[in-house]
Amino acid sequence: MLSLEIKVARFNLFEGKGLTRAYADVILNDSFVVKGFRVIDGKNGIFVGMPGKLDEDGKWYDSAHPVTQETKDALTNSILATYKERQPKG
Repeated sequence: MLSLEIKVARFNLFEGKGLTRAYADVILNDSFVVKGFRVIDGKNGIFVGMPGKLDEDGKWYDSAHPVTQETKDALTNSILATYKERQPKG
């Protein structure tokens, strides 16, 4: 079982014209911060983009990403839960 405590430390909704809907930073086990997660509204719905960098070739490259699917799911679920909580009511 995964022993990973995830706290969403910073979460900002974004109302721009692009596909990005929010930015988030997380704290792992009260000891490590990962900045730059993005909540993206893609072709197949909302998903979490890993922190990354837009390169000169116009493509995004992850600068941090989970090694296991279990860790990816835990991060994604935590960030998307915060996204749903912070959505404007109505």
